[in-house]
Amino acid sequence: MTAQPQHADAQISADNRPGSGAWASDARSDAAGRLAQMGLPTRRDEYWKWTRPDSLTSATPETAEVFDYEGEPPVFHDIDRLKIVFVDGVFDADASDELDGEGIEIERLSEAAGKDIHWARDLYGVLETRGQTPVARPLAAFNTAMATDGVVIRVTGKVDRPVNLIYRHEDAQSDVVLHNVVRVEEGTKLTMLENGAAAARFSKVTEVDVADGAEFHHVRAQGRDHERQAVTHLFARLGAGSAFKSFTMTVNGKLTRNECVIEFLGDEAVAHVAGAALGDGADGDFLHDDTVFITHDAVACESRQVFKKVLKNGAKGVFQGKILVKQGAQKTDGYQKSQSLLLDDDASFQAKPELEIYADDVICSHGSTTGAIDEEALFYLRSRGVPAHIATDLLVLAFLADAIEEIEDETIAAEINDRLDAWLARHRT
Repeated sequence: MTAQPQHADAQISADNRPGSGAWASDARSDAAGRLAQMGLPTRRDEYWKWTRPDSLTSATPETAEVFDYEGEPPVFHDIDRLKIVFVDGVFDADASDELDGEGIEIERLSEAAGKDIHWARDLYGVLETRGQTPVARPLAAFNTAMATDGVVIRVTGKVDRPVNLIYRHEDAQSDVVLHNVVRVEEGTKLTMLENGAAAARFSKVTEVDVADGAEFHHVRAQGRDHERQAVTHLFARLGAGSAFKSFTMTVNGKLTRNECVIEFLGDEAVAHVAGAALGDGADGDFLHDDTVFITHDAVACESRQVFKKVLKNGAKGVFQGKILVKQGAQKTDGYQKSQSLLLDDDASFQAKPELEIYADDVICSHGSTTGAIDEEALFYLRSRGVPAHIATDLLVLAFLADAIEEIEDETIAAEINDRLDAWLARHRT
């Protein structure tokens, strides 16, 4: 059965929120109260002026026909991983592996939330709440209040294989709200993979607490369904000497907004967040929005933002990225790059890079560019016998390369590159 949450203020009453134990009930009530104060986003909000939130906040979702993959195996199919499968927001035990492993504790959110005492109590909705300042994120608060399921993961030792969250879409009218909580304990490491279209409309929040000296690696592939709509939030809190790396590949989709909010609280931590998006408006409306906010509140931390978009036939891209360096966060190294490659005159890209710095011993920079295929490079390849369509694809992949390089695992990076190459081959003009 597909969960059908309703995106209207009246629907976040206690009667409509998922049942849970005391700690989860309190967190959901708090989120509902915060949402009631904030209100749902509108085009008048500064961070929504380029992305219409109407279809994300309407009472019912727009229909999104299920995409036919014509036998193509899903991404990460050949990687040894622990699989956790949701079908239109409902956990599929038969398709999933056993939720256990050496050095890791995994539970479904619906089960953890039913317990009066649980470690997730100190994280569920906590990082989301911290991420509401200084910019309100009402759809994240809605998620905390209304999430029907998800996973809670605690890493306590060496984890031999990645955890893969797989979100399958089978119902053309599914409206899914999932919430994940991850705690990576001191000195441990986790790689988390995510893939799949998930639903006609998908809301997902992931809260990640990376303790001192821990590492969290995240690679996400947002599927090829043409009509799907999604809003995701990734909140991360970093301890001293920790590392956080997240990469997202997005192809197709009517509307996708990915928000990433990172907070440095420990010295000498590292956070890299990157993405590659490809959109062809010939398949239907395409809008892809990356909104990032990174707060440096510790000494000698490094942040990197690298986002690339390739757009054609009226496809639209948005990037909003901010680096906030608080007083006392000396020796901060912050870097931000957002670039788009427009393959015709109909595509468009809007960017809003920001720096706000209250420390004096820092290195911070940002850059944003929009352009077309380099005609000289294209001519060079053509003059050496490379067919025009192959030359164009090579230049596009070269454009995307520094975003893909943010993926630490070479096998995963190679598969992402192959998937992007395959998408380009299907969309040659």
